[in-house]
Amino acid sequence: MNTILSSQLSRSVLVAGLAFAGTLLSFSATVTPAHAGASRYNAKLSTAVAAPRDKVVNGVVWKCAADSCGGAIDGARPLNTCIQVVKAFGKVQSFTGPKGDFGAEDLTKCNAAA
Repeated sequence: MNTILSSQLSRSVLVAGLAFAGTLLSFSATVTPAHAGASRYNAKLSTAVAAPRDKVVNGVVWKCAADSCGGAIDGARPLNTCIQVVKAFGKVQSFTGPKGDFGAEDLTKCNAAA
């Protein structure tokens, strides 16, 4: 009788352990970003700022030092965010959003706001 009880207990512990491991793995997969750069915008300014500056753009703090700026994804269209960055810091040479680098056409539209 002890052997049957011990065997059932071992199986229960094994099943519970596997269930816990599966839950932990599935949770970690949902909270890990798919792309490291996906949570930030990055911009390279045409003219460097004289001193490091922070400014709120679309409700997100953007930090600029020299010709590099960055801010978290704000929920707006990337082009709209780029336009706001140009208004706040000046024209950009490059702009990277969640879907990658802007092409020449989008950069022209973005810099038209200056």
